[in-house]
Amino acid sequence: MNSQSFSDSRPIAVILARHLAIVSVFNLMSAVLVTYALRAGHGFFENLAFSMCIGTLALLLIDGGRLLMWRRGMPPRLPFIVLVAVAMPAAKFLGDAIAIWMLGLPPGDTTAYSARNSGGMMILTLLCGAAISWFFWNKSQVAILKASFEAEKARAAAIEKQAMHAQLQMLQAQVEPHMLFNTLANLQGLIALDPQRAQHMLDQLIQYLRATLSSSRSQQTSLEQEFSLLEAYLGLMAVRMGARLSYALQLPETLRKTTIPPMLLQPLVENAIRHGLEPKVGGGHIEVRAVQAGDALELNVSDTGLGLDSPRQQPGTRLGLTSIRERLLALYAGQASFSLVPNTPEGVCTQIRIPL
Repeated sequence: MNSQSFSDSRPIAVILARHLAIVSVFNLMSAVLVTYALRAGHGFFENLAFSMCIGTLALLLIDGGRLLMWRRGMPPRLPFIVLVAVAMPAAKFLGDAIAIWMLGLPPGDTTAYSARNSGGMMILTLLCGAAISWFFWNKSQVAILKASFEAEKARAAAIEKQAMHAQLQMLQAQVEPHMLFNTLANLQGLIALDPQRAQHMLDQLIQYLRATLSSSRSQQTSLEQEFSLLEAYLGLMAVRMGARLSYALQLPETLRKTTIPPMLLQPLVENAIRHGLEPKVGGGHIEVRAVQAGDALELNVSDTGLGLDSPRQQPGTRLGLTSIRERLLALYAGQASFSLVPNTPEGVCTQIRIPL
């Protein structure tokens, strides 16, 4: 045995009562075995009385002594062996005396009676001692195994959490440059055509980056913050596209403080502009909407762009959409969904559904 702690947090009196009930079963089995298998003693009830007295005293001395000296911790091996070696003879002597008194035998005949029934009583004592020792040995092993299992489970959970966090950081880091490089490429082309407009766009980009870079590094954000960032991003895109882009953001007041992973909606909006609205001659409209559907949150991004199968769509890696799918899988373990379907009469509708 070692000094590991039991996980049982119940009061000591409750622990002793439970152990007493278990040892009483062993006492009964010992009396049955001695009476009917070994044919020792003077009858079942007499053997049961001796078995209960000796076994109960042994439990109180051993288990009570363990709890008194080591509380809920596992006792060291050698001191516990000493405790058992002292407790068992004491339980035998006192148990004999109590059983003789309970059976109404002459009080002065204790020594003679014990000598006359030494064989049966020795068997009872050994059985009770073996039962109690077996009980505590198995209890200690179960406690040690349970503690090891819980420790291993906690270690595995910590490793899994670290791995998931690293994966989410990697996926999130892929989204941010994706948006930034697209914006800088557009800004580079605009400088030669309209420097004043390019300057205004650069001012909007700086304002947007100040608002996003700090929040995008966090693990959680609110819908209110996410929609504010979308408004800044769409304002930036409106500088470049002018009247060709219109947009609407719909966030109910009851959902403003709802927490979600950051950078979920922006890749959808960016994808709608890059592949749907920007290549379209007349541009179009984009709408972002958050609604509660039962115990789930639905985040919808719809546009009136070219649609899914248009040959005029801008080529791309679709990194943002892939990242969203992988992040949802890592964060919600299959409890979230992502869909991309045609809009009516034109464009695309994307939807993220996550548990509230």
